[in-house]
Amino acid sequence: MYKYKTNFFILTGGPGAGKTTLIQALDKHHYHTVGESGRSIIREQMKNAGDALPWKDKALFSRHMLQADIHNYHLYEPADTPVIFDRGIPDVLGYIRLSNISSCTWAALYAENYRYNTTVFILPPWKEIYHHDIERKQDFKLALYTYKMMHSTYKALGYLLVEVPRIPVVERARMIIEHIQAKI
Repeated sequence: MYKYKTNFFILTGGPGAGKTTLIQALDKHHYHTVGESGRSIIREQMKNAGDALPWKDKALFSRHMLQADIHNYHLYEPADTPVIFDRGIPDVLGYIRLSNISSCTWAALYAENYRYNTTVFILPPWKEIYHHDIERKQDFKLALYTYKMMHSTYKALGYLLVEVPRIPVVERARMIIEHIQAKI
């Protein structure tokens, strides 16, 4: 069963590239936006002393992310206006590949079957804005590798990647809005 939502747009890339800040800027332009599931899961798991954390159980963490991303997909399915996601189901597949999790081959089926707009916005690593926080423990080298993995994962799934330049967030938001307006 394939699902296609051409009004669903994804922001992807490595950690610390400015996706969350950009999602917040797009939200201020009255777009429906969906935050990154991974960060929500980390906060919830840390609060409840859970094991579904990238530094404890990557496979369990990936299953939680996939469940959350499928839930978000279904939650916004009725929308007929643009919805912008801070990562999507294909990102979980990229994370699984990045983490060498062999027991999660089922994620590829979901990434194939739950489709977004063919245009995906990818944010390149940006060392000047990259920083660690309680939920982001990766170093910049891993951020770069994550970006490359997301790039290859989305390409392999047939998406067209539009690289968002390292420019101020207002200009990044304007660029994305212009692309979305041209698509709808």
